[in-house]
Amino acid sequence: MAGQASSELDAGSPLAVSLRGVTKIYDSGVAALGPVDLDVKRGEFVSLVGPSGCGKSTALRLIAGLAAPTAGTVGVSRLAAEMRGHHPIGFVFQEPTLMPWASVRENVRLPLKLAHAPTGEADARIDEALAQVGLAEFARAYPRELSGGMKMRVSLARALVTDPDILLMDEPFAALDEITRFRLNNDLLALWRKLHKTVIFVTHSVFESVYLSQRVIVMTARPGRIGAEFHVSATEPRGEEFRTSAEYAAFCRQVSNALAPAYAGHAGA
Repeated sequence: MAGQASSELDAGSPLAVSLRGVTKIYDSGVAALGPVDLDVKRGEFVSLVGPSGCGKSTALRLIAGLAAPTAGTVGVSRLAAEMRGHHPIGFVFQEPTLMPWASVRENVRLPLKLAHAPTGEADARIDEALAQVGLAEFARAYPRELSGGMKMRVSLARALVTDPDILLMDEPFAALDEITRFRLNNDLLALWRKLHKTVIFVTHSVFESVYLSQRVIVMTARPGRIGAEFHVSATEPRGEEFRTSAEYAAFCRQVSNALAPAYAGHAGA
């Protein structure tokens, strides 16, 4: 029996996302996920880490409503965004997936165009989103003229332009060099503090997950379940002092130790 793809959480609930007994088995017979029970509070920054194929990206797709669970219930808070006439969820994929023939501005416009937003309103939202990611001066540029980090900023702006309450991010910085990745980590944290979004972030990097998150969810090998979770109770705002601190190193060791059983003998890890 198929699960409930997406239900709306009660308006008074402090939760942004709630998964209950969620499993996903693909038509091929591959059991990708679950069962999983997970609550994410409004405004929380949560990272999912685990070996390849453990269902991290599948979980994001279920939350976004891009796929239906085989069993269980996916609850998502939608009311606040929909009352503003905005989409409740923004999704940043592993690749920027930009239209090469369109300018930065027109790439960011796409979700608003699909929603038939009035031109004046759309222009204002695009200006705001580009400013938020530091690309206001590159609005007329084309993807071929941008670095990898800048392309990912465009993808982030496109996700933010509808002013979603929930931001889902699927390994967005994995292909970037370390310096660019660190810079984007810092910029993402600054945006999260400013905009108060709920962020669910998928990554293979223990170091990235600990640096960014209030809570790190460690998933087991396929079918992915929650093996452990850690509350990263570091002082805010975080910066380079935290990244080089003994506290940060200790959190990273804890997460790495919890991940070790999932990676033991895991093909493709």
